[in-house]
Amino acid sequence: MCGLAGLALRQGEKPDTAVLEALARALAHRGPDGAGHHVAGSVALAHTRLAIIDLVTGDQPLFAGPAALVANGEVYNYRELREANQLRCTTNSDCEPPLHLWRRDGIGFAEGLRGMYAIALADRAARQVVLARDPFGIKPLYIADVAGGIAFASEPQALIAAGLVQPRVRAAARAELLQLQFTTGAETIFEGIRRVLPGETVVIADGAVTERRHRAALPEGGPEAATEAEALARLDAALEESVLLHQRSDVPYGMFLSGGVDSATVLAMMARLNDRPVLAFTAGFDVPGAADERAQAAALAAATGARHVTVAVTEQMVWRHLPEIVGAMDDPAADYAIIPTWFLARRAREDVKVVLSGEGGDELFGGYGRYRAAMRPWWLGGKAPRARGSFDRLQVLREAPTGWRDGIGAAEAAAATGGRTRLQAAQALDVADWLPNDLLIKLDRCLMAHGVEGRTPLLDPGIAAAAFRLPDALKVQGHTGKWLLRQWLAQRLPAAEPFRPKQGFTVPIGAWIERVGDRLGPLVAAQPGVAEIARPDRVAALFRHAGGEKHRGFAAWHLLFYALWHRRHVEGRRGTGDVFEVLAAR
Repeated sequence: MCGLAGLALRQGEKPDTAVLEALARALAHRGPDGAGHHVAGSVALAHTRLAIIDLVTGDQPLFAGPAALVANGEVYNYRELREANQLRCTTNSDCEPPLHLWRRDGIGFAEGLRGMYAIALADRAARQVVLARDPFGIKPLYIADVAGGIAFASEPQALIAAGLVQPRVRAAARAELLQLQFTTGAETIFEGIRRVLPGETVVIADGAVTERRHRAALPEGGPEAATEAEALARLDAALEESVLLHQRSDVPYGMFLSGGVDSATVLAMMARLNDRPVLAFTAGFDVPGAADERAQAAALAAATGARHVTVAVTEQMVWRHLPEIVGAMDDPAADYAIIPTWFLARRAREDVKVVLSGEGGDELFGGYGRYRAAMRPWWLGGKAPRARGSFDRLQVLREAPTGWRDGIGAAEAAAATGGRTRLQAAQALDVADWLPNDLLIKLDRCLMAHGVEGRTPLLDPGIAAAAFRLPDALKVQGHTGKWLLRQWLAQRLPAAEPFRPKQGFTVPIGAWIERVGDRLGPLVAAQPGVAEIARPDRVAALFRHAGGEKHRGFAAWHLLFYALWHRRHVEGRRGTGDVFEVLAAR
């Protein structure tokens, strides 16, 4: 893991040392184990390090001839790259092979990398800066046009903190956030800050982007014929290889265990590959009626001999720490799963610096109910994913959001190509936007807030090759998704009961909001970011009844999230205290 930033300016421009220092300070939480920088002519690189692999010689920047590199993430196949390409590396860092591959292959240097990464590389001889991001978008990277050229960083807030970009909200992205809980595409919610897209390699010369190349996360083509036995054998081999690679670390590691199919799969394979008991962390809620998977997770831990640590998240904990949690989400994703993820990371940091998790299982193996709806034609009840927004029919906002589905629509058109089935197209749509801009941002920011690295072994080229082109019938049968993954788990870890009805992981945020609605609603309605877009009386009423219909709870949560997010990241007001004290402060 780590944080990176830098400036790629026009020839003759000189990077401002104060700006570089401000970028590094803003990213210090991502790399508490060290910092480094490199300035050469009109180019500057900054790095903050979370030491995971090569603790002694792995400090960055890394150098090879006229080229320097900083990176955020892990290149898991670094040993294989060194051996296969006969690379003469001077360190044991997993990030050194890409530097040598750049010198040999140019812009195609990232094609063989297997891992999660955001890379910035400066080559004096070529007079180029190259930025690259992994195909699934597990690690973030942002870019902005600034005076004299281009700036880049692991988080938008660093570009803002360094005074390079003003925190102005894009109305179109705000509508997406409120309706979808995340934003889509290259443009962020901040005017002037863009994402380097998942799988994208960007070349910058003389302060301007001159070339782009894209590496796809998913294999091309429609389903391939395979028997269930053949598919299970390929899946078992892919899972073993991926989890083995994702466990490479020079520091202690553990995993997040929810009790569901995806994390149970990771646990089962980790238990197979490790001599020592796996360390598993599970969060739950002490609220009557709330979905709580701690008992199921404990049963899985017992069946595999894992050491199991539970974290009970209470309403009081949430109100106390919610400003900090939302504060970590500078690229906003109003996913209420940020709450347990943040608390899990805080607890995990007491024992480990690396955790594996099950993100990606639904997207690659066909787990979501919306996929089954997308498979049906419209006359049989089929519907497009995310056809309805959180604020539809509520009349809370001053103006009904318009254009909020444009980004999803464009991604839908791009996903439905190359002979893909309806199911594959729905999966590809989620891999393009929902996965990197909601689930993976949540994991990155919540873990980085505590100096913990999150790894996702189900988001791996080998897993994608084994899963995405499966016949639809090996992904979905009747009302059951992730069919093949469930079959594998039934054989390897029967205690997981993979075919039991899906419980789902829900946070009782609607009920919590309603209990304090009379107090919290007016505070949220009075926030500048919310007052600009919502009717105060309607906001107050929404909060008083947030625990009823599910969509009302979602809408209230989205407004609460946005109020806290806007206050921190647009108004620049950090505040101290619990959610009520922060919102009441003037």
